[in-house]
Amino acid sequence: MVDKAVIVERLREELRKVYDPEIPISVWDLGLIYGVDVDESGNVRIKMTLTAPACPISSFIVYQVQEAVYRALSNVEGVTEVNIDVVFDPPWDPSRMTEEGRRKFKEMFGYDIVEEYEKGRRSSTQSSGH
Repeated sequence: MVDKAVIVERLREELRKVYDPEIPISVWDLGLIYGVDVDESGNVRIKMTLTAPACPISSFIVYQVQEAVYRALSNVEGVTEVNIDVVFDPPWDPSRMTEEGRRKFKEMFGYDIVEEYEKGRRSSTQSSGH
């Protein structure tokens, strides 16, 4: 029997150690991990994205995620297969960040990225007449 809660917790712990080299916040706290699905057969499917489709270091980030997933799940009983799908739909935006990610970003850069993103969305919607 596969315990999904254990798998998700182990993944979260390890993925919080993988940082985007351009934005020193973990892929988990940036909200780049869209989901973790575990079926009854022990197949684990992780859906993730990147901050931009043309990210020049995308292969490096995905490799780091693969390594973290291996560390997290290599000794978990019942895990039979792990797949990581990199998707760009829906596109990433700052609203996907965790509270911890937002806090770290604000400490580093001096502003709340989600608040700024939302302001930008509201002003572009208003200027386009929607």
